[in-house]
Amino acid sequence: MLHNGWWLVTSVYLVVDAGLTASQIVLIGAVQGVFALCCEVPAGVLADTFSRKWSLVLSQVLMATAMVTTGLVTSFVALLGTQVLWGLSWTFASGSDIAWITDELDAPERISAVLSRTARAQLTGAAAGLVVIGALAWATRRDLAIVVAGLAMLLLGGYVAVRFSEQRFVPAQGPRWSASWTTFRRGVSLVRRSPELLRIFLATFLINGASDAGGRLAPKQMVDLGLPARLDPIIWLTGLGVIALAVGALALRIVQRRLDGHHARHSYGVAAAIGAVGTAGLAFAPESVSAGVALIVVSGIAVPLTRVIAMIWVNARTTSDVRATTHSFLAQAEYLGEVTCGLLIALVAHLVGLPLALAGSAALFAVTAAIMRRPARALAQET
Repeated sequence: MLHNGWWLVTSVYLVVDAGLTASQIVLIGAVQGVFALCCEVPAGVLADTFSRKWSLVLSQVLMATAMVTTGLVTSFVALLGTQVLWGLSWTFASGSDIAWITDELDAPERISAVLSRTARAQLTGAAAGLVVIGALAWATRRDLAIVVAGLAMLLLGGYVAVRFSEQRFVPAQGPRWSASWTTFRRGVSLVRRSPELLRIFLATFLINGASDAGGRLAPKQMVDLGLPARLDPIIWLTGLGVIALAVGALALRIVQRRLDGHHARHSYGVAAAIGAVGTAGLAFAPESVSAGVALIVVSGIAVPLTRVIAMIWVNARTTSDVRATTHSFLAQAEYLGEVTCGLLIALVAHLVGLPLALAGSAALFAVTAAIMRRPARALAQET
């Protein structure tokens, strides 16, 4: 709720209030990804050796700090700093919550269904955040709404610290450094022996580069196309966001039984193909209404389905002692895609314009769909 509502307002704030260009917006995401990439695996190892709960609390405190300070500055350099801190905060959360609930539930046959329901809850919570925080920004000021969301995140971190329990997790024994290094090596060994994990990491690298760059450029594209007269950008983007989240929750419910097992690869490929079509539509839309429909297709169907499938895919192929670390490897693939593909798309946006940059994102979706059709053995040999 807080993260998505905050990002809605921030995405407009970066364009309208701070006046950032398309290349600057994508560059922020790429630099953010570099720092997060370096810290992702150490943060995952920390969660596996020390505590999943306290890793999540630390994430929320750092995230709150980044969220508050974003609303207090408008220069490119300062915003770059706040977004880097925001990216670092996610490294302590990615995988920690999934590993935590998997251990506490202690029911492998139920965890895929639980994670699918978790994803739907995230979408409905995000919709509430878009409405509440978007309405606050519309009724007051964008910078005020950004700061309020950050303060609320800080309170949430305190609530988790006081009220949540961690009963089944067993911290690593022995010296912390030695235990951390052993956990890291076990995680690397697990991934190297699994062609299916290698497949999903490669797909995640490509699709996150496409969706992150496209998502950052979408508000700029909508503003450039011209939003309906007398309609605040916050209201327009809030409406699109709520519709996309509702579509995503419905899509997850409809295909719930096809998110794991032997259905997962096909479902992932179909979702990536849908993302390619939607992003191409966003790139070459003649006006803001058709661009909004294309954005709903991408953010409401393609992105939620691929992320949930990847999460379930990895969780089913790892073990408790390296669960958070393996999820951190997945997040590292996300950040690497964000950095590599993001920088390339930023360069395209700077040299030839926004539509062709979005077309590049569509091409990455299409390549991912093709990869999911490759035989696992051939893909592993190429990787």
